[in-house]
Formats: sequence, structure tokens, C-alpha cells
Amino acid sequence: MVPFSLCPSSSSCLKLFSQSQFIITTLSNLSGRKRRSDSSCRFVVLSTHSNPKILKSNRRSRYGQPLTPYDQDDDDQVSRVTDVSDDDWLLNDDFAEISDFDVSRKRPKSHKGFSNGHLDGRNSKRTLEKSNKEDYNYSPSKKKEVTSVDVPRKGKLATRKAMEDRFPRLSEEVQLDEKWLPLIDYLSTFGLKESHFIQMYERHMPSLQINVCSAKERLEYLLSVGVKQRDVRRMILRQPQILEYTVENNLKSHVAFLMSLGIPNSRVGQIIAATPSLFSYSVENSLKPTVRYLVEEVGIKEKDLGKVVQLSPQILVQRIDISWNTRLLFLSKEIGATRDSIVKMVKKHPQFLHYSIDDGLLPRINFLRSIGMCNSDILKVLTSLTQVLSLSLEDNLKPKYKYLINELHNEVHSLTKYPMYLSLSLDQRIRPRHRFLVSLQKAPKGPFPLSSLVPTDECFCQQWAGTSLDKYLAFRQSLLLKEFAKNMKERDNILH
Repeated sequence: MVPFSLCPSSSSCLKLFSQSQFIITTLSNLSGRKRRSDSSCRFVVLSTHSNPKILKSNRRSRYGQPLTPYDQDDDDQVSRVTDVSDDDWLLNDDFAEISDFDVSRKRPKSHKGFSNGHLDGRNSKRTLEKSNKEDYNYSPSKKKEVTSVDVPRKGKLATRKAMEDRFPRLSEEVQLDEKWLPLIDYLSTFGLKESHFIQMYERHMPSLQINVCSAKERLEYLLSVGVKQRDVRRMILRQPQILEYTVENNLKSHVAFLMSLGIPNSRVGQIIAATPSLFSYSVENSLKPTVRYLVEEVGIKEKDLGKVVQLSPQILVQRIDISWNTRLLFLSKEIGATRDSIVKMVKKHPQFLHYSIDDGLLPRINFLRSIGMCNSDILKVLTSLTQVLSLSLEDNLKPKYKYLINELHNEVHSLTKYPMYLSLSLDQRIRPRHRFLVSLQKAPKGPFPLSSLVPTDECFCQQWAGTSLDKYLAFRQSLLLKEFAKNMKERDNILH
């Protein structure tokens, strides 16, 4: 979903972009390592979820290649989070008080639904605020440019040759302007490298033309509201336009909007880092109408808005009307879910609203059917632990089910009583606790009690093992090393 799309009418397009001071042209042919002299503007909303297989996977780049739901940083390896972490901040109930937020306010007469992610998209104002000419280094009225001495770095690039020696790939692939160097130097302090600047150029070239002082002011403001230094690089790569959004006319109003939903100060920075595209949407014409839809149409209570947004910030920038109605219809027909049950699912795990039905929801429901669950049992599990819809079938659900039957000697109906079993780590909790009690000869005969897997490690040692926490942790570490060695040996056998 993009905040706006290029209109077919040339006159309206010219009118739209003449107000923004952005240069938007087409991207030249990238084959044969030709110099990139042009660029195109595009907003991209990427998912923050860990399992790409259950997300809508039909998005493609401007080159026709499939887009991954992950950020592609050169130095970052994306880890797949398949289990619920004990200290996950998203599960924390530390929410602020709800400020007054008028959800009963009547919609404008011109409102006829969503358009490109915005309610009443035809009349919505652009969120990209008109920047001062001094924001851009290419401004003809600017008499004195910011030089590289304005930011700390080694040496001073006095000639173009020195610039090309320092950034050989960037100089080769794009028309590198010396006026961009102060900004490039500053952004390098956040870990951006040559390949990242090329990515910024391809995604939104005007972001490299921003005055370094303006960019510094905006990033420092974001840091002041809780964005972590380590998250700045990822934010810029996902949404380079963020360097253009003014503090007074854009950033502050969006931060105030988040806080009005009941999101505490300590979480605002994490919301921004997770969904930087938030700033490209108008507060009045897009974000507030989305919140009203969640309250009036979906049925989320105002006091729960902060929690829902913290769990899935992406919900603010997606086509919530389509996502909600399609999943409401699917779950009601597929497993007989009531509207109230689906609302509970949204409150517990709103991410499922942007999971693919065919590749995400349906395969997991079919798996639960295949192990002997009826529709009512499936509904109980999903209502209690909606995160099941995000777990990998091959790496998570199937191995846990096999261990439940073959090692713990439980039946499938036990999952309706303890659905949390499916969210626990097999390697870090289920197997170590089971093996530890067996080694102490304290495992009861018959089905292994799943309730022993629920409490913290300390409570488990006191209530079930009757031993010290250190002894259990040492046992678990030894078991993990043995399992790792076993897996490596099996992998070597397969390779040879």
C-alpha cells in the first residue's frame, strides 16, 4: 500500500509535485552497470513480521522482482522469530492512560471510504510538508552551501577525484554531487555505507539533496522521542523521505497522535522505528479515520487502541477495511468464528490482519484439523493464542506436535487446555524441562503435565524439580550443546 500513486493526468501530476520541490523522474536502465542519472519516488510499507511465508507475497519491485517483507541490509541477517519471548516488549501491559480522542466525530460529507490507504483520498492533503528552499542543496537561491567541514570526518574532500576515490561505487553508479557529501558524511555516523546510499538514490533521490543541518535537526528530534541510534539506518533505508519531513509541521504532529492513542513515551520510538512510513500519511485524513474504523466498525475499545497499535504499528498504514472484512468472512465460514471471537483475535495478535489467507491462515487451520481438532477446538486455540497463525509449520508446529505425542505421551485435546504449549520453544523450554525431570526421576507416569512448562525457570525449579536454578540452567546448556552437535553431524552426513 502506498500513500498516493502517480496520477495518470499529467496536469494534475505537475500541480501536485510543483508544490513539493521534489524532482521525480524515471529510473534509467540498470543493466551493464550504467550510471544512474534518474530516480523515481515511491513509498514502501514493509511488514514487521518475522515469517515471510504467511504475508502477502505478491508485491514486486519496480524491476519486476518479488519484494521480501524484510529489510535487506548488507550487514544484517534477518532472524526468524518463531516463539514468543518471555520479555517481548509487545506483550507488556505497561500502557499509558488514553487521552481524549474523538471517535464519534462525524466523517466529512465527501467521505466514501478508503483510497490508497487514506480515507477520502481524493480530498486528503499530502503529508509531505512543503519544505523551505534552504532544505535542499540544489536550491538556486541558496548562495552558500554547507561544506563538509560542518560534520566530523577524516580529511576534507577538495577535489572530485578525492570524492571518487572515497566513494568509487557510488560515483560510478550515480551522478554523485559534491554538495551531497556533508549529508553522506553525517548519515555514515549511523552506519550507512556506499551500498546504502545507492539504495537511497534508487528509492528516493531527493533525500540525498537535503541540507545536512535540516536532516540533523529531524533525526535528532526522532532520537529525542525514543528512536534508538541503531534503528536510524534501517528507518532511512525503508523510508528515506523521512529526512524531508519537517519537525514542526510533520514529526511533532504524528508523535502527538501516537501519544493520544495511549502509547506511553517509552514506546513511541519503537513504533516509529517499526513503521517509519507512518509519517507519510496525513493525521487528519488517514490515520485518525483508520482509528475510527477500528473503533466503530471492527469493535476495538478505545482503551485497547494503544495496545493494538503497539502490537502491530502497521495496522495504521494498511487498508484496514479490506483486511478486516476479508478475514471476518473467511474465519466465520471456515471455522464458524463469531464476530466477538475475531475481535479478541485482533486484540491479542492484530498482525494476523495482514497475513495471507491462502499462504498463512488456511494452512495452519488445515494442520490443526489434520491432527484431529474439530472447528470448535481450533477456534478455542486461535482465540486463546492467535500467535499460532504466525508460527512456521515445518520448523515449529509439526515438531512440537510430534514431541507432544511421542515424548510427552499427551493427546491432541490437551492443546485446547494448554494452547500456550505451541508458542513455547521446543529447544529452550519444552525439551529441557521434560528431560530434566526425567533425569531427576521426578517426571510423573503417564502424560507429562504441560502445566510444568508454563511457569518461569525459577518457579519450575522450586515447584517441580525441587532443585536450584543454576543446576537446571547447567543441564539445559549441556543439552543444547548435545543437540547442536547432533544436528551438525546429521548435516555433515547429508552433505557427504
